[in-house]
Amino acid sequence: MEALRAPSLVSPPSFTKRDLSKPISTLQFPHKKPISPFFPYHPSSYSTTHFTKSKFKNLNYVISPSTTTSSSTTSPIEEDETETLDENEKFDWLSQWYAIMPVCDLDKRVPHGKKVMGVDVVVWWDKNDDEWKVFDDSCPHRLAPLSEGRIDQWGRLQCVYHGWCFGGSGDCKLIPQAPRDGPPLHTFQKACVAVYPSTVQNGIVWFWPNTDPQYKDILTKKKPPYIPELDDPSFTRQMFTRDIPYGYEILTENLMDPAHVPYAHYGIMRGLDREGGRPLEINVNKIDKDGFTASQSNGQWNFIPPCLFYGRVTMGGGSDNGSAASGGTTKVKVPEKPPRSVLLIFICMPVSPGNSRLIFISPRNFGVWIDRLVSRWMYHIGQNLIIDSDLYLLHVEEKKVLEAGLENWQKACFVPTKADANVVAFRKWLKKYSDGQVQWGNKFDGSLPPTPPREVLLDRYWSHVVNCSSCNAAYKGLNAIEVSLQVFSLASVAIVAATKQGMISVAARNTLVVAAVLCFVGSKWLSHFIYKTFRYHDYNHAFR
Repeated sequence: MEALRAPSLVSPPSFTKRDLSKPISTLQFPHKKPISPFFPYHPSSYSTTHFTKSKFKNLNYVISPSTTTSSSTTSPIEEDETETLDENEKFDWLSQWYAIMPVCDLDKRVPHGKKVMGVDVVVWWDKNDDEWKVFDDSCPHRLAPLSEGRIDQWGRLQCVYHGWCFGGSGDCKLIPQAPRDGPPLHTFQKACVAVYPSTVQNGIVWFWPNTDPQYKDILTKKKPPYIPELDDPSFTRQMFTRDIPYGYEILTENLMDPAHVPYAHYGIMRGLDREGGRPLEINVNKIDKDGFTASQSNGQWNFIPPCLFYGRVTMGGGSDNGSAASGGTTKVKVPEKPPRSVLLIFICMPVSPGNSRLIFISPRNFGVWIDRLVSRWMYHIGQNLIIDSDLYLLHVEEKKVLEAGLENWQKACFVPTKADANVVAFRKWLKKYSDGQVQWGNKFDGSLPPTPPREVLLDRYWSHVVNCSSCNAAYKGLNAIEVSLQVFSLASVAIVAATKQGMISVAARNTLVVAAVLCFVGSKWLSHFIYKTFRYHDYNHAFR
């Protein structure tokens, strides 16, 4: 997806040690004016970029030659697949950290219900422990969702079905129906709620989808992937999240595909040439259970399963002249300018078959002042439009992939060029370490939900606005302005109609009429803007 599209979004993997605190690449090219809320530079600015050669030997079997088009060409993923893995080498989907939501979009006053990996959880702020907690979203009494409850005056999570209250450790604090002089029913183990290990890192709530006691202290043994720039005050940190009506596999491979950008996202960002497709040199190196690293002319990109796909571009740095003369004799060393850095960070969560969730962040250490002037919800307008531009394509594509059979992806899809190297690498990783798909356990039967009407499929309100603190506030504020304009328009007309001739001047009467008309027109325009921005905006590629 284009905003989600790196100019040439991803590059083939080269396996390197995952030290997120170190720059992935240093690129030299002139500064370009930001043109996109997702990617701040024009794609053409990367065409002459030089990338440091990887110290790892390229695995040539991963990518088939881009010039080969004959029917005898085999898909890269079909090769080197004879190796069998021990069961312990398989990727364990339920023994990983998963992001839930950015903290900036969580309201401490209410519980929040979310689904990740088919697990329904409730996220709520425990003021007694001063931290976010993640519980099973099910009251032990009659299994009502705790996310529909409330946080009472004592800071307990209360189920509003029968009033049962729970503390931060999942223990039941109160059963209102229990006799006061009877046994302490609330102390029974069955009265407790299952608590998931959780933590806040990089401004995001993460959880471990297993409540087994052996994972109680999992944070001391394994932590979520850490990106230091997200905690660096010199970097911006605008976060965007949206629920997507297609699965994790399709979402992830789409973010790894740079070739679709000028076509699927044409008309959204200036500088895209619909006829500008060209061969892409993507070099994939070693793939293993921990993912892979991909290199391309615009930098390197890392896939750290299950959720994280990210890359960094670094520009400039160093002093202008190295040193300067002082008084004609003494040389004074000019301080080096810090390099400009921008990251594209995509966190993809499996929700259920046919559904996923994306958190997108693009921190940068330049142009920081822009974020102080432009509201976060304004950035989200472009980001939502980018997702909408290929949403229907990918929703349909997922169904076709399932019809062909997940195990037959490499046979159903013809991927002969290097432009598809990232997608091939991801599918190869998925096939080798996870049998070609997310392992949901016994939660689902493998089918996809039916395709809803287009207005529902491309809905923005329930998939984004209600979950985004900035867009939700803007939506309510703009609706209030719309109503105010309508009220003023009606009031002006009523005043003119009710006022007798001569009580007010002709100029004042005409002013009220003009104001009424302008307010009415303004309210209609605002109503249309609100609907397209926060509700539904169809995207017709044929008219772009």
